[in-house]
Parts: sequence; C-alpha cells; structure tokens
Amino acid sequence: MENNSIAVGLDIGTTKIVSMIGRRNEYGKLEILGVGKSKSLGVHRGVVNNITQTIQSIQQAVQGAESDSDFKITEVVVGIAGQHIRSLQHSDYITRTNADEVIDDGDIDLLINQVYKLVMLPGEEIIHVLPQEYKVDGQAEIKEPIGMYGGRLEANFHVVVGQVSSIRNIGRCVKSSGLDLAGITLEPLASANAVLSQEEKEAGVALIDIGGGTTDLAIFKDGIIRHTAVIPFGGNVITEDIKEGCSIIEKQAELLKIKFGSAWPGENKYNEIVSIPGLRGREPKEITLKNLSKIIHARVVEIIEQAYLEIKNYGHEEQKKKLIAGIVLTGGGSQLNHLKQLVEYITGMDTRIGYPNEHLAGDSDPDMASPLYATAVGLVMNAIENQSKVVVEEEVVEPPTETAPAEEPAIEDNEEHTNTSAPIQSEPKKERKSIFEKWADKLKDFLDNAE
Repeated sequence: MENNSIAVGLDIGTTKIVSMIGRRNEYGKLEILGVGKSKSLGVHRGVVNNITQTIQSIQQAVQGAESDSDFKITEVVVGIAGQHIRSLQHSDYITRTNADEVIDDGDIDLLINQVYKLVMLPGEEIIHVLPQEYKVDGQAEIKEPIGMYGGRLEANFHVVVGQVSSIRNIGRCVKSSGLDLAGITLEPLASANAVLSQEEKEAGVALIDIGGGTTDLAIFKDGIIRHTAVIPFGGNVITEDIKEGCSIIEKQAELLKIKFGSAWPGENKYNEIVSIPGLRGREPKEITLKNLSKIIHARVVEIIEQAYLEIKNYGHEEQKKKLIAGIVLTGGGSQLNHLKQLVEYITGMDTRIGYPNEHLAGDSDPDMASPLYATAVGLVMNAIENQSKVVVEEEVVEPPTETAPAEEPAIEDNEEHTNTSAPIQSEPKKERKSIFEKWADKLKDFLDNAE
C-alpha cells in the first residue's frame, strides 16, 4: 500500500520533459520524492516529430528522477497537449426503458458512450467527454442526476478532440522507453488541478498556461470546465523573434529573454544597453533593452489576444458567464517580467501568477513551486487520485464476500460460481472508471497490437 501510493507524472513539453515522483503525506499534501528534467529534442509545438530523440529525452528525465529518489519508475501518467487539440460543445440524450427505476452510474455511462460514437473529421478521435449540466424530463441545471427518477436523461457535454496519430506517437515513445502508460490527462486540466482553488473554479476563471511551444487555455465556471483550447504559440516564438531581431544565436536570445526580458516596453530607458559576445573573433553586439522589450511585447500581445479571443468565444462578456476570478497565468512563459500588468491592460480582467505551492508539502524544494512545474505537479496529483479511486473501489468490493460465509464452500467447489459472481462484485469498479481510463485502455490495446 505504501508503495502503491507513489505516483509518477511525465510532462512531455516542447522545451523540456519533466518526470516527477510524488506521494501524498499524512496531511493530504503532495510530497515530491524525485524530479528529473531533460531538454526536449523531438517535440515541436506539443507534437512528437522525432520518435528516437523523444525516447532518449524521456529516458534521461526518468533516470534523473530515479537517481534523485531511489525509486524505480515502471508506469507514468502522461500529459497531452499540442496544436491538434480542439474542443466542442455537444448535447445528447437517452430515453430510459424503465422510468420507475432511479438513474444510476450505468445510465450516465450509456449517455457518455453515446457521445464517444460521434463522427469526427478523418484522423481525429474523441479523447475526453466531460458532462456539464444534466436535464431530467426537461428539468434543467441538474449537476448530479444519480438517484433521481426520470424517463429522459439529457446532458450538455464538453468534448475534447485530438489527432489520433499524434497521441499514439506519444504512447509509442512512452512504451519504447520501457514504461507503462497508467493514464493520459489533458495538460490544461493537470495545470488547473495544481494552481486553481475550488473557489476560483466556482466563481469563473481562465487558466492560461504559457509553455515553450503552445499556450493552453482552460475555462472553469460553477466548478465545471467550460472551454479548452490550445494556441500554437509559446515562449519559443518570443526567443525566435529576439534571435531574428537582434541577429544573435538562439542560446543568447533565450538568456536575454530570461535575464533582461520585459513584456512592457515603457519600463526600459533608451540608454540601458546589454553587450553580447560576438561569434568567433567578431565584435561584441550591443542591444538596447528598450528594443528587446519591444520585440517581446509585440509577440506577447499576439499570444494574449489569441487567448482573450477564446475567452470571448466562450461568452465571458455575457453576465451569466462572467469570469469573476479573472485570469491565472502559469507555465514557464508566465515568469516574464511585467506580464501580469500587460494581461490586465489588454483584457481588463484581474490576473495573478499561478504557483503549484498550495498542494505541496511544507518541506518541498522551493524550486518545485515554480509555475514551470505546474503541469508535472498536476499530473502527479491526477495519478494519485486515480490510484486512491481504485483502492476505494477494491474496499467496496470486499464486503459482499465476507457477509456470506455460508456460501463460501459452495463457491470453492464450483468454479463456474466464482466466474459468474466476479462481474457482479467488480461492477462498481467498472462504472466508476475515470473519463480517460477507457480511452487509455483503447490506446494500450492499439500499441500492444502494433507490436
């Protein structure tokens, strides 16, 4: 049990791959046992474009976490993002055969499975079906229909769709790295788990996770996820612009951005200059910080405006859909100086930087509370949650066998009895599966057959 509560999250990003081992301590906080980080070489804008390099980067990150913690990593929960992810709203219903029986998990499963059968564009697959509100016999705004009577069960769904090949490539990389896939989570959801409070989700909040290759957006209102989007720009395009605009190499451009970069040009004076060593015997280059922040500002404005457009598409300007808690920025790109002020200026919404420190144990390394690790922390939390669900379900399954000691000898004599009773006992377990588990099972089967 002690070892079972240890979980591993694997964040496969465009700039870095992070492997994080954690467990829940006695206070319910997340204790980080080991972290491994490697440069991500085979991923472009969240999509694998070089299998061999990605496998090497994953193995490097996993080895780093193993040597940091003395634990052997066998299975991981992986985050998926990338420009191929899109979301849509869909309504569906089922007519129940017996309206005199109460609605149970089976009815909701039936409704969700019906949504999974929607026809998508070629090469796309539904990876996430999130029920929002239910209707029972026309009665609207029901959050939990289980236990109610009704003949027609209806629901609005938030459906997340992704490119099959991109997701299978990630699965193949994980498997080829010698790891089992314990689960798959949409990265904006993992980041949201790590940095948002329940109050913010209730009030209405937009999480903007600025990564290296992509910017992920997740919008919550009334505690339910309402909208997700992936914008195909991130911190790397800012570095690329600095490289082109200042005629310097990428490594220098990245350092300039981190050390002297600002999203607000008004902060720097024209006489503030930074000198960069020239290449092999060439003269050093002098760059004014004013020009540097102008280059950064132009690209950041573009990213924020794209994110704000998605927030408006969700309907933030309607009174009922207003995001009272504003915007939370996280991810490596959120560490850019004066970004918070710029976002508030462009959107007119309250903004804060999201740190995953709320869920971390008190003695954690301060570096782990950086927005850089928000997704990895969220993935570990998700993995632990899935494990605890399985443990609870196993405990629920045990009592029926204990309450019928008289029948035990008969069961032992007849093998058929054990077979027929097993599905009945494990039924709650099947019905309580998380939304991603069925899909992860399908992916595992595909990868096994591909070999």
